[in-house]
Amino acid sequence: MPAWEPFLSASDIASVAAYVKTFSPRFASDRPQTIPAVAASIPGAPSPKTLAAGKAVFDKLRCAACHGTDGKGTGAIATDLKDDDGRPLPATNLTEPWTFRGGSTPQDVYLRFRTGMNGTPMPSFVDAASEAELRNLAVYVLSLTRKPAWEMTAQELTDFYKAQQAEWARDPVRRGRYLVSTLGCSFCHSPVRADGSLVDGMLFAGGQKWQAVPFGTFVSYNLTSDKETGLGGWTDDQIKKFITTGVRRDGSRMIPFPMPWISYSNLKLEDQNAVVAYLRTIPPISNRIPTPVRPNIVSYMWGKFQLLILKKDLPLIAYPGNAGSGGGA
Repeated sequence: MPAWEPFLSASDIASVAAYVKTFSPRFASDRPQTIPAVAASIPGAPSPKTLAAGKAVFDKLRCAACHGTDGKGTGAIATDLKDDDGRPLPATNLTEPWTFRGGSTPQDVYLRFRTGMNGTPMPSFVDAASEAELRNLAVYVLSLTRKPAWEMTAQELTDFYKAQQAEWARDPVRRGRYLVSTLGCSFCHSPVRADGSLVDGMLFAGGQKWQAVPFGTFVSYNLTSDKETGLGGWTDDQIKKFITTGVRRDGSRMIPFPMPWISYSNLKLEDQNAVVAYLRTIPPISNRIPTPVRPNIVSYMWGKFQLLILKKDLPLIAYPGNAGSGGGA
């Protein structure tokens, strides 16, 4: 997401913002909450006193339940957070402030504690802690941050990635959860409604249907641990081969889309093992997936002719609902 200020005038930016606000009816009905003037001031500089006070608030509000005792997930118990549409949403790594939504200044972080974050599990703590406590909490959270890679020396980078690899090796399920989230697996392997929200109770159960003209009609696979309709009956090696080569259990090979297995072909073995370790933890959901429907040769050749000779952009149609045999259609 680039900064558009160098390319758009202030009035153009305002026009884009006004258009984006039409995407949600809330902008027409809801009114912004007024932030008191005291909340607009900047939290003070860190000191041993404010850091200790902020750590006490961190413990009081049980921030470690989602963010871990170290801010990067260690010891977290709420590891399967979801947004309002039911999609997985990992807790923010508090040691990486450049990823913070809403900004990473002390005032920005403090305001997130006051307002919460709509659409996410992050609540407002305005009724759970005082203004002073929230200010100290912002100071403490920012004390957890680490140096970004682009500011590290070569030796610091080497040490950082070595420590990271050792950490992932100790907890492959956590590493696998991170990879599955980063690769966006839930966006294809979970059926959605027409509005894009996740069908209840079908996370990772497959059933999302596409028609990719002229290549055929495809339904995403069930990634849960169900033995009959998911990956529960697959061996680890079969899953890894499927992810990195597109070869199914029966020996047939998928085309490289919608499942982009070519993009995953260079996954390190330890990362493949981590992905499998995490997939094994997904509770079973029965949802039998139909086999792909390939077009007849005439339709296929005509579609290829339109693509290659007539230079037409043929459609990729996504269908709402669950195309599998399970519930939640």
